[in-house]
Amino acid sequence: MDAQLKIKETVTSNPVVLYMKGSPKFPQCGFSNLATQILDACHAKYVAVDVLADQDVREGIKVYANWPTIPQLYINGEFVGGSDIMRAMYESGELQTMLGSINQSVAK
Repeated sequence: MDAQLKIKETVTSNPVVLYMKGSPKFPQCGFSNLATQILDACHAKYVAVDVLADQDVREGIKVYANWPTIPQLYINGEFVGGSDIMRAMYESGELQTMLGSINQSVAK
């Protein structure tokens, strides 16, 4: 499957997706670790995709969002940002609001 198609399918079929290096239990970089800590602090249910496991996805995700770095967070199919943006949104409460609305819709 084409990497762009695979990425699009993943981000549109899951409410919250984090493309990261490693896994939530074993992040392979500090930025990915920060991203998982922020999502965990928000009690978010999310799908984590390890870009180190698939070179096509690792390169493809940078093209997909036109964003050069990993991690990348997607909510409801939309690119949100990397760990710095996630941290700023978390500190302002915006991220919790976005994730809270998803958690409520999943719980219904």
